[in-house]
Amino acid sequence: MKAAVYYETGPPGVFKYEEVPDPKCAGDGVVIEVEAVSIEGGDTLNRAGGDMAATPHIVGYQCAGTIREIGANVSDREPGQRVVAAMPFGSHAELVAVPAAATWPVPDGLDVQQASAIPIAFGTADDCLFEFGKLQEGETVLIQAGAGGVGLAAIQLAKRAGATVLATASSDEKLERLKEFGLDHGINYKTENFVERARELSGGQGVDLVVDSVGGRTLEGSLQCLRYRGRAITVGRAGRDQHQPDLGLLSAGNRSLTGVFLGAELAMNQQRAYSMIARLINDVAKGDLKVVIDRTFPLSEAAVAHEYIESRLAFGRVLLIP
Repeated sequence: MKAAVYYETGPPGVFKYEEVPDPKCAGDGVVIEVEAVSIEGGDTLNRAGGDMAATPHIVGYQCAGTIREIGANVSDREPGQRVVAAMPFGSHAELVAVPAAATWPVPDGLDVQQASAIPIAFGTADDCLFEFGKLQEGETVLIQAGAGGVGLAAIQLAKRAGATVLATASSDEKLERLKEFGLDHGINYKTENFVERARELSGGQGVDLVVDSVGGRTLEGSLQCLRYRGRAITVGRAGRDQHQPDLGLLSAGNRSLTGVFLGAELAMNQQRAYSMIARLINDVAKGDLKVVIDRTFPLSEAAVAHEYIESRLAFGRVLLIP
């Protein structure tokens, strides 16, 4: 099979498009012919400096396609079935082998490209808002990086739950587009002080919840946005800023900070997390939630696709098509 691989971590230019051995099907697994790869934020971080499972390494958390082969112990999947899958690595390829339990059937009528972008982004957003963020109807939430995959999912889910939704983005154009997904108030972090603006929009009290996927100094600002006994969720460090936030901001207002990683929940609380993601996939299939695909690239142009994501021009998900 062909895959986008690298022999060392670094900038997007480390990618090479090469022939590599086909993956083997485990007894409890399936082999999927990949039709669409959703590039996740963690994919770019891992390529830049993460662990490599092998040399060459195939990065990638998520993809969708058609099952080619099932393992001897698999009874709930079949060849020819369309599925979306999550994995620790390996999605940037024509074929991927994963446990059957790490796949979700794609409902009839749902486009496979749309399906490829659901589990991680929407599952992460749901966990940040509800399982760990405890968001309630009538509360106010600030979502950092609202135009990203997790941000777009979080805006929709929070609005559906009856919250007042604030979000940041890098341009007024992006913020205007976010209104159709449920955004109440947008903050351009390039032209406004997002802390001051968030507190102003929340009547000077601060917001009840912040979902922060940026980290560093942005996370420190997120803590400053919180009201008394407010909650903050940190989920990744897309900004790659190594600054350590001042945690004294928490005790000063009896606030809380929780780290969220969907992969850990899928490993430690698999039944709940799997069911939650299945529900979200069905919600997209019914049209209750929307997946936004900004652009697609051939798998052979993985380097160009990663460069585009890191330019921060994308609105929604960027896909690779084998």
